[in-house]
Amino acid sequence: MTTLLKGGLVVNATGAVPADVLVDGEEVAALLVPGFPVTADETIDATGKYVVPGGIDAHTHLEMPFGGTSSSDTFATGTTAAAWGGTTTIIDFAVQAKGTSLAATLDEWHAKADGNCAVDYGFHMIVSDVHDTSLKEMESCVAAGVNTFKMFMAYPGVFYATDGEILRAMQKAREIGATVMMHAENGIAIDQLVAQALAEGRTGPVEHGLTRPAELEGEATSRAITLAKVTGAPLYVVHLSAAQALDAVAQARDTGQNVFAETCPQYLYLSLEDLARPGFEGAKYVASPPLRPREHQSELWRGLRTNDLSVVSTDHCPFCFKDQKVLGRGDFSKIPNGIPGVEHRMDLLHQGVVRGEIGLERWVEITSTTPARMFGLHPRKGVVAPGADADLVVYDPTARQTISAATHHMNVDYSAYEGMEVAGRVDTVLSRGRVVVDGSGFRGAVGHGRFLARDLNQYLI
Repeated sequence: MTTLLKGGLVVNATGAVPADVLVDGEEVAALLVPGFPVTADETIDATGKYVVPGGIDAHTHLEMPFGGTSSSDTFATGTTAAAWGGTTTIIDFAVQAKGTSLAATLDEWHAKADGNCAVDYGFHMIVSDVHDTSLKEMESCVAAGVNTFKMFMAYPGVFYATDGEILRAMQKAREIGATVMMHAENGIAIDQLVAQALAEGRTGPVEHGLTRPAELEGEATSRAITLAKVTGAPLYVVHLSAAQALDAVAQARDTGQNVFAETCPQYLYLSLEDLARPGFEGAKYVASPPLRPREHQSELWRGLRTNDLSVVSTDHCPFCFKDQKVLGRGDFSKIPNGIPGVEHRMDLLHQGVVRGEIGLERWVEITSTTPARMFGLHPRKGVVAPGADADLVVYDPTARQTISAATHHMNVDYSAYEGMEVAGRVDTVLSRGRVVVDGSGFRGAVGHGRFLARDLNQYLI
């Protein structure tokens, strides 16, 4: 099966050029001078549109247990929604429960995902139980193509790791070439602030943000960077939300340390004001780290321009408002943490191009090319080039749309961006050469997506 994408502007992280894209089977066969005579089984008109590499969302939580419930998107619904939004690869988190092995955890997540995904997928491993056996198991995870290990400085009693445990895991990561991912918030201090708020009768959703101040994210980020420096391990800070944390990352990167960070669309567009919406509406916006005061947004955009923030992922972790978020009514600490967003990441970041926050090539870089290189998928993913997987998105920058729960495809009953008008829209999506979304609707299939065994971080120095 051959497909010709004709008349578009091919945009890679390295530049944009008018070209036709010839796909043969699952791979890009050639970039052709526009109008070059060639026949194909199917021709897609990309005139006036961008042709970009499929998005890579490196931070999702599908079917994730949390507080007696689970995130509402399955691997089937979540990856289908991803495809609708131009994301053709996700990397989800396999969650080790205390007392279980990493190997059993990986098997459990394969059982959930294998044969149930509409786009390609990989895994990170959450390490919540650090001991000699689990440290040894990190080696087998790397051999199985899972070479990123997430740890938590938050959630005491659940995922929390002590500094000593983090240091041991980082030493192991340094030994085997893996990257440690860090949820950097001072969970011990936060728990005290939460207890004090509840004791004083402050129970509404906004307290989630007020009891997790930016300073405690900054402190934890600095501490994680210090531990990484002592051990020589690479560090990737997940879902960075605060200017204080960004300052710590920038300072470390300026010294040449292998420190990287991502942010998420919610921290670029939403704020503490959303957590403070009347009644219980703020529960829709409860995630950790929390939404910050608006002044942090400009700092995060600046971090994206300077590459101190290297990636934008979603931390997609949806919980329905009516049946799940309500578990925390009267006690904000029991509100399931997470905001849906896997379907709208490409569109929301394109608004940064429209507003002049980032350039067109940078849009592609932070949504596709850098995550491909950061997580060992490049040049198979993250680029429109001969030999790469034909994960391609035809994107119409002139289209207009309004984001709404009434029209999205995520399995959640609200949108965090309800009513937001955006410029640009996904027109056609190919996953490994197969058209999965076009004007006629969803043409893909659950089970099309394949597991991606990943190589090591390509940015390490």
